Amino acid sequence: MALVVLRAIFLAVSAGIAVLIVNSVPMRQAPLWMPGAVLAGMVALPMAVMAIDAAIRRKNLTTITAVYFGLLVGVFLTYIAMLALAPVLPLNRNDAVWQWLPLILGAVLCYICTSLLLQTRDDFRFLIPFVEFARDVRGLRPNVLDSAAIVDGRVADLAEAGVFDSRFVVPSFVLDELQAAADSGDRQRRTRGRRGLDVLARLRAAKSVEIDVVGPGEGDDEAAGSESRVVALAARLGGRIVTTDTNCMKIAGVRSLPALNVNDVALALKPAYVPGDALSVRLVKHGEEPDQGVGYLDDGTMVVVENGRGQIGRTVPVAVTSTLQTSAGRLVFARPEPVRG
Repeated sequence: MALVVLRAIFLAVSAGIAVLIVNSVPMRQAPLWMPGAVLAGMVALPMAVMAIDAAIRRKNLTTITAVYFGLLVGVFLTYIAMLALAPVLPLNRNDAVWQWLPLILGAVLCYICTSLLLQTRDDFRFLIPFVEFARDVRGLRPNVLDSAAIVDGRVADLAEAGVFDSRFVVPSFVLDELQAAADSGDRQRRTRGRRGLDVLARLRAAKSVEIDVVGPGEGDDEAAGSESRVVALAARLGGRIVTTDTNCMKIAGVRSLPALNVNDVALALKPAYVPGDALSVRLVKHGEEPDQGVGYLDDGTMVVVENGRGQIGRTVPVAVTSTLQTSAGRLVFARPEPVRG
């Protein structure tokens, strides 16, 4: 709505300028077709500017700021240079060289300054308060969460520990996906969906965490996979993807987008399960070895239980024997706990 009001004001101002030009003294001696041409031109000009503005959907704030400051510094340097050259160049102020020298010098200096800032905008930081070319500050590079990172739950621990400085963004279609999973008839999928919603509620309740729900942008392909839509949204927002999905990491790498795999962070941290920890897991299928049973924890962690083949379909107490952390996720090896009478 604000953009519509701005464009309406722009058209009104252009029309007002056209009226002033038509009523000016020089226009009284102009040909009869000139006032109509001025009015048509002053209407066509803002329409063309607004059409170009609407066609360029993705606008980079750092690029616009670099061009603005480059032109500003170039004009300032031109003014200083002309003051310095005035005593040196014994030219008549009405001389053609003196009249065109500021324009030529200004064009050169504006180009040099703008080019320098465009090439160094990611490294150079202005000392002006609140103006900074770095994109790693709060509000400029959001952390876009996918469903895998939310269900995993460790991102909430990292956020509360202060690892992330910028806000979190949850795509609306990811929220819909978690809601659909929470209402699913499949027990395992329902558990994952409810866990994801609990993690989001925990992030929302944390005072040190800022989290927003953002809808898809124009041209979003609803038929595409969730990973592709998350990557597209992160590209539109200029954000960083936070995930545990290796496929999402690969897609982000192809599109040269920053992405953080929570599993990679866990590689440098103490494992969540250590040998001897007691767990309860429901075995749902056979393992690769003849005597193995496989189950899953609420966060999707696979648990391989030795001598668990005969317990498939049951929830059994197990003791962790070892863990394996890879970029694809965490793998827990366990053995059944003896039943105590």
